[in-house]
Amino acid sequence: MNENKNKSQINIELSEEIAEGIYSNLAIITHSHSEFVIDFVKLMPGVQKAKVKSRIILTPEHAKRLYKALADNLKKYESIHGPIKESTGNEGMPPFSMGGPTAQA
Repeated sequence: MNENKNKSQINIELSEEIAEGIYSNLAIITHSHSEFVIDFVKLMPGVQKAKVKSRIILTPEHAKRLYKALADNLKKYESIHGPIKESTGNEGMPPFSMGGPTAQA
């Protein structure tokens, strides 16, 4: 039985560079029929140009799994720390579009 358990385990490697993480205060989400693209952006106050710091491309199935995992983690976070306050709008956010259907987070 232990052999079957070990076969289903996945070893995930995390390099030091990736473990440091990348700061992002804006996510731009676009999609096609076959994929979701999430661009993580660092937008600095008073600067007209923002940089995409990371891009993640997901299948629709994996996007749905990410959505459910985020919802579950937010619920757990708020049960410990209380509700997360949301801003009322896009304060300091310039309007922009990269074409295609988008959402911001």
